[in-house]
Amino acid sequence: MEATYTVVLMRENDGGYSVSVPALKGCHTQGDDLPEALEMAKEAIQCYLESLEKHGEAIPRDVSIVTFEWDEGTEALVYKVSVREAISVA
Repeated sequence: MEATYTVVLMRENDGGYSVSVPALKGCHTQGDDLPEALEMAKEAIQCYLESLEKHGEAIPRDVSIVTFEWDEGTEALVYKVSVREAISVA
């Protein structure tokens, strides 16, 4: 089964991207460029879901609305990222 989540990538002033997954509280990562940031997002989501499964916790659904603060970023991008998972989404 696949799970798809919205990710928000903020381009940092000093280069690279900070990545957050709004549906998965505390799920954050980063990458030096866009392809790396998206790959790191997939890895972070997969690890997060595996941890939830290991602890018997429900898998959250993706968010339907995304909000974020600009902070000091220069650009914001929103993507949908899909990962394979062995359990069903709640």
